[in-house]
Amino acid sequence: MAGTLQIIFLNPPVTGNSLSRCRSSHLPTTHFSFSGNCPSIISYRLHLGSKFSSPVRASSQYSNKGNDCGDNLLRATAKNFDWVKPLSGFVSNNFLPLALIGGVALGLANPTLGCLADRYYLSKISTFGIFIISGITLRSDEVGAAAEAWPVGLFGLVSILFFTPLLSKIILLLKLQPQEFVTGLAIFSCMPTTLSSGVALTRLAGGNSALALVMTLISNLLGILIVPFSISKLIASGVGVSVPAEQLFRSLVLTLLVPLIIGKALRECFKGVAEFSDRNRKLLSMMSALLLSLAPFIQVSRSRSLLLLVKPAVFLLAVVLGVLLHLSLFAFNALAISLLSTISGGSESSFSKKQNISAVLLVASQKTLPVMVAVVEQLGGALGESGLLVLPCIAAHLNQIIFDSFLVNVWFQKEHELKSA
Repeated sequence: MAGTLQIIFLNPPVTGNSLSRCRSSHLPTTHFSFSGNCPSIISYRLHLGSKFSSPVRASSQYSNKGNDCGDNLLRATAKNFDWVKPLSGFVSNNFLPLALIGGVALGLANPTLGCLADRYYLSKISTFGIFIISGITLRSDEVGAAAEAWPVGLFGLVSILFFTPLLSKIILLLKLQPQEFVTGLAIFSCMPTTLSSGVALTRLAGGNSALALVMTLISNLLGILIVPFSISKLIASGVGVSVPAEQLFRSLVLTLLVPLIIGKALRECFKGVAEFSDRNRKLLSMMSALLLSLAPFIQVSRSRSLLLLVKPAVFLLAVVLGVLLHLSLFAFNALAISLLSTISGGSESSFSKKQNISAVLLVASQKTLPVMVAVVEQLGGALGESGLLVLPCIAAHLNQIIFDSFLVNVWFQKEHELKSA
C-alpha cells in the first residue's frame, strides 16, 4: 500500500520572542514521500539544493570572471612595459658614454649648476672619489700583474711623455682661425694622461687596471717636470714658460695618490669592504662613471659663453682635429705595441696579453685637460687668449673619452660573446 503524506509547517501562535517568529516565517513547505515502510528524503534534498546552490554557483562564476579580468589587466600592463627591459639593458651596457653625453648636454642647458659645482671644487672631489673606488677594488694579485708587466708600463710612460708630444710639431703646421685653436691642441698633445678616465675605462674593459693606475700616477707626477720643457722646446720656440710645479705636485698627490692609498688600506684592513667591492664591481664602476661625468659637465658649463661666440663651422673643424689627434695617438700606440710584441717573443710576451694591451691603448692615447688648463693659466696670454686655447681641448677631451667608452663597450660585448660560446 502506497501513499503520500504532505506535512505543512504552519506559523505557530505568537507566543515566543521575535527571533522565533523570524525563524518560523522563513521555513519552507517540505515534502516527505514514502513507499511502504521506508521514507525517502531525496525530494527534500533536491528541493533545498535547488534553492540554495544557485547563488553559490553564481558567485563562483562572478569570481572566475573577476579573476579573468585581473589576469587580463596584468597581462596588458606587462605588455605595455615590455620596452623597459631592453631599455634598461641598453643603459646598463652603455652607461659611461651616456653619462658623459648627459653631462655635456646638462652643461649646455644649465651652466649655472656646473659653475656652482666648479666653485665648490667638485671636479677635484670627483677625482678623489674615483681613486678611492680604484683603491677599494684593487686586488693584490692585480698589483703583482702590474709588476710583471713593467716593460709595457715603461713603454706607456715613454709614449705619454716623449713620443706623443712630438705630434705637436705636425699640428702647428695647420692654419686655422683663430690660431689659438691650433696652438691649444698642440699644447694638449704635450700633456700627461687623463687623471681618472683611463683607469675607469680600463677597469670596464677588464684590462690591467693596476698597470693603468701606475702609468697614470707616474706620468702625471713626472709630467710636472717634463711638460714645461716640452712646451718651451716644441711649441713656444724659446718663449719662457713657467709652470707652478710645487702647486701641481701637491694637488696631484692629494687627488690621486692619497685616495688610492686610502682605498687600498680600507680593502686590506676590513674584510667586509673587500667582499662588498668584489660582489658589486659593476655598481662601483657605474659610480666611477657618474663621478667622471662631472668633469665634462663642469668644463662645458664654464666655457658655454665662449662656445656660443665661436662660429659653428670653425668649432666643428676644431672638434674634427681633436678626434684626428686622438685617433693618431691610438694608431701610433697600437702599431708600437704590435711591433714590440713581435720583437719580444710573440704570444709569450707581456705585450701580447689583452689586459696589458687595453691598459696601454686607453691610458697612453688620452691626454688630461685639468693639467692643461693649469698650464695655460700660467702662460699669461703668451701663446694666445686662454679661453680660445682651452676651448678645442675641451672638445678633444670629451671626444677621446666618449670614443674610448664606445670602444670599451665593443670589447666587452665581444668578450661576453666569447665566454658565452
